[in-house]
Amino acid sequence: MSTDTTTAAAPAADETKPASADLMARQLAAVRRACALIDASEGETVTLAQLAEHVDLSPWHLQRLFTRAMGVSPRDYAEARRARRFREALRNGESVAEATYGAGYGSSSRVYERTGEKLGMTPASYAKGGKGARIAYAIVESPLGRLLVAATARGVCFVSLGDSDAALEAVLAEEFPLAEELRRDEALIAPAVEALLDHLAGRTPHVELPLDVRATAFQRRVWQELMAIPPGETRSYSEIAAALGLPKAQRAVGRACATNPVAIVIPCHRALRVDGALAGYRWGVEVKRKLLRREAARRA
Repeated sequence: MSTDTTTAAAPAADETKPASADLMARQLAAVRRACALIDASEGETVTLAQLAEHVDLSPWHLQRLFTRAMGVSPRDYAEARRARRFREALRNGESVAEATYGAGYGSSSRVYERTGEKLGMTPASYAKGGKGARIAYAIVESPLGRLLVAATARGVCFVSLGDSDAALEAVLAEEFPLAEELRRDEALIAPAVEALLDHLAGRTPHVELPLDVRATAFQRRVWQELMAIPPGETRSYSEIAAALGLPKAQRAVGRACATNPVAIVIPCHRALRVDGALAGYRWGVEVKRKLLRREAARRA
């Protein structure tokens, strides 16, 4: 009796093996179909619900299977494919704008936010001197001379103009003397550079980029007020102070403008002395005048 029971049970155990293998094959096939749909989307967003309907599984079940098989979630897989399309388009000679929209990003600021994590940098510690920060930067020709743009994984942390690359690199090193890394990499900073060049060339009225800047609460208030000034218009330091509810703080406003590390992005060139004089600009009065003239011409 005991022997008969053992003999009868063995085939039943064997029969479960092909059934399990068949189930795994079906699950892998579903994941492959989900990948194929993402790959064929050409930058269009495909939701988890749409993927699940496509492969005839519940969203939560597909999420679990996909992550187990691919090592990443469907969303992360789609983002990796989008980033790959973006890089390939750049290598094939497309402009940043063409590559941005071709890959399915909505704007250059959006692609920068997404690719920022790929810079290989940790966010700045906000300690004086950028202690521990890993910063990538690019230097390009602009309508105002050589332009340096630097960024951490969080966003743009420094913008500067100068006559030579060596001088700009020296300024960057002086600004972040305790940074863990200062690495020149034009390709990785390309979206931020493109946004600034588009603005300087008059193609866009504003620069919209994620920022990673160290500031006091007062400095942030001043910088926000600067960004609220329409292109082509100016405000005196006294007017800005009054708008902040601090009518006697015009000198502090001037200092906040002078310590702005991302000028142009935060348009401190739109702040003037009460008599309308253009004094007090990091790159000199002539650059400030050119910026204001360009903005006024675009507005006319």
